[in-house]
Amino acid sequence: MTQIGNVLDIIEVKQDLDQMKLNDIVRDWEIPYENLLTRRSVAVFFLTPSDEKKLSEIWNQLSKYEDFHYRENTEKILSNLDYRIEFK
Repeated sequence: MTQIGNVLDIIEVKQDLDQMKLNDIVRDWEIPYENLLTRRSVAVFFLTPSDEKKLSEIWNQLSKYEDFHYRENTEKILSNLDYRIEFK
């Protein structure tokens, strides 16, 4: 049984984002309400690249996950970061 807030599918994405941050590809990332999530398909991640030129590298890395989608985060409601990432 999946434990709320401790979901392997989400942890994998977080590890990739952490690695991209260490490699100065992503400046910052976050996942609001993480402790309530039970699967990746309901998770919403946000990120800001370290440089806009690195976006294709970021999207390429995350595209290995099923149903990966991204868009500019124009609403700035759940996060002030630049891009919204979902897996729906």
